[in-house]
Amino acid sequence: MHIPSLKEVVSEQEWQLRCDLAAAYRLVAAYGWSDLVFTHISARIPGPEHHFLINPYGLMFDEITASSLVRVDQDCNKLSDSPFPVNPAGFVIHSAIHAVREDAGCVLHTHSRAGVAVSAQKCGVLPISQQSTFVLGSLGYHAYEGVALRDEEKPRLQADLGTANYLMLRNHGLLTVGKTIAEAFLNMYIFENTCRIQLDAQAGGELVHVNPKILEGIAGVMKTATAGQGANLAWPALLRKAERLDPGYKT
Repeated sequence: MHIPSLKEVVSEQEWQLRCDLAAAYRLVAAYGWSDLVFTHISARIPGPEHHFLINPYGLMFDEITASSLVRVDQDCNKLSDSPFPVNPAGFVIHSAIHAVREDAGCVLHTHSRAGVAVSAQKCGVLPISQQSTFVLGSLGYHAYEGVALRDEEKPRLQADLGTANYLMLRNHGLLTVGKTIAEAFLNMYIFENTCRIQLDAQAGGELVHVNPKILEGIAGVMKTATAGQGANLAWPALLRKAERLDPGYKT
């Protein structure tokens, strides 16, 4: 499938965003979090227009390239010439969050097996791992209302996320928000592993919970541990991984 390069067509800033987003799609596939073509990662293009990049509907995540990503507006109308369709229904959740979270440069949503499994547990995320403490410091829950197609669900979704960066969509999956693509991806890596660890631990016997006092100070601990640069530290290495998998994502 030949897709003409947009490198000389879009701004340097947008091209870098496209490369990072394409890498995120490839990495989601590599880590086994994708659901064929049925979830999305959206990234806001800097500027007053409130335009976004989203995956062309119908491509597998490991097929997505920087040039195949589609530029859309807040209602998921295509704003650039593309042979690919987009999925307005799939953008409902993303548009709801982007509309009220100016800090949401990227919204990443998955239907992973572990994420859906924990989302179906009444207890939700349990404080039983170091990873879970990071999630619990900024976690919201949204009740399942059926396939997210209706605009009337948006206010409840927005309220349930609030200022959190992690959202568990009950009976549905996981969602993370980040100022950058790197932040949203690292948040999902932590969220996904939290769920996998929980399922493994539950299969092994009685659980030991983290002391609640530790949870109270977790935000400060995270800033100290990574100097507030966790995503920036991990992302260059993740890009090298994407490069090893297939450097074609940058085309």
